Amino acid sequence: MHLFPLFADLSGRRIVVIGGGIVAERKVALLLAAQARVVVVAPVLGENLRQWANEGRLAHLAASFDAMQLDEAWLAVAATDAAGVNAAVAAAAAARRIFVNVVDDAALSTFHVPAIVDRAPLTIAISSGGAAPMLARLARERIETLFDHTWGALAALLAKTRSRIRERFARIEERRRFYERVLRGEVASLLRQQRQGEAEAALDRALSSSQGQPASNPGSVILVGAGPGDPGLLTLNALRALNEADVILYDRLVSAEILDLARRDAERVDVGKIVGNHHTPQAAINALLVEHARMGRQVVRIKGGDPFIFGRGGEEIEYLRAHGIEYSIVPGITAAIACAAYAGIPLTHRDHAQSVRFATAHRRRSDSEAGELTAAGETLAIYMGVAEATTLRDSLYADGWSPATPFAIVENGTRPQQRVLVGLLAELVECAHAFEVRAPALLIVGDVAALAAANHWFGAAPVN
Repeated sequence: MHLFPLFADLSGRRIVVIGGGIVAERKVALLLAAQARVVVVAPVLGENLRQWANEGRLAHLAASFDAMQLDEAWLAVAATDAAGVNAAVAAAAAARRIFVNVVDDAALSTFHVPAIVDRAPLTIAISSGGAAPMLARLARERIETLFDHTWGALAALLAKTRSRIRERFARIEERRRFYERVLRGEVASLLRQQRQGEAEAALDRALSSSQGQPASNPGSVILVGAGPGDPGLLTLNALRALNEADVILYDRLVSAEILDLARRDAERVDVGKIVGNHHTPQAAINALLVEHARMGRQVVRIKGGDPFIFGRGGEEIEYLRAHGIEYSIVPGITAAIACAAYAGIPLTHRDHAQSVRFATAHRRRSDSEAGELTAAGETLAIYMGVAEATTLRDSLYADGWSPATPFAIVENGTRPQQRVLVGLLAELVECAHAFEVRAPALLIVGDVAALAAANHWFGAAPVN
């Protein structure tokens, strides 16, 4: 280990920064966040540094560097664009046994400023020893996805109850097991849902119980929207849920690339539903959710798109609620928004459409077969509609849509094999049959669909 990792308390301590430009500003911002007493040495300050000085947040010495300016300093930062000045700062700091950071010069530095993941009071620092700062920043980005901001609230709550935890569990092995349960269980889940009071009550129950945990821990379910397929569209909360899941129930539309991001040892259950041939009936999926949760597991029910846009998420939480299972919801990017964007189609446009309506060709069997889908002037995004192309076309005609209305079919939207077909409503049925369109496919009807050709940017060009 070349560098010794160290977290320093700089509150109220004199830190001298030499330089008044943008690089110095970045270092000063971090030091001010740590409540250091910052002195900036520079003939001229940049706009933000000047404002901070006027506000009294830092002291400004409008002068060139002099070694005596480091007297009584705890740390020094050299952030000028003059190599000679930076070397002089490093030498003066060494003579006074003051740690110094020389920006972009690891050889002259005796401390390095790490890439930081701030979940105060939890702080994660990453360093490459000055060898590859971009690598440290990339590592920080990866870590950012794994630690949401509720980790700070969790750290603060545990700090507040630390003495009680140590009193309750005298042996370190017992404390470790208790912390593991808290970090993975109900307390952390409630904090993510911004239910601070209930989280504190759950921690109190865990401390008061005979085993140091709630008498009943039925597990919970997270309904997660996976988006339409591109793993890059997965939200940070969805990624965290996948990394914490004990069991994952997934649909056919959840791509393998997304499942590869999940915790490696999580149990995976394929409940994929194919149009006209449901692999696992909805009632059986509901029962599986309750069964796994009652085993004390963290269950992720992940669906393509968004759980609440034609994803039966509402039905599933009704079932969970009726059976006393805790649940939370992570929205996803629904197919209409993502597929339209990847096809270059704005769903609304000042010159073409001022509103958009989402519809599905699949309804409960008791629903009427027809019914007004939309009104002229809107954009209509129809899920699971290609198999019903003839019925949809006739319904649109009956609602007043012109045979000359543009349409676009986006098949496998956002995925490498995306295909976009465009034409006029009169050609819809023939187009769907001729190109043998298969699910998943989204149908977009309205003037904006004609913009797909001009706005193309992803995958193969639209086919007319």
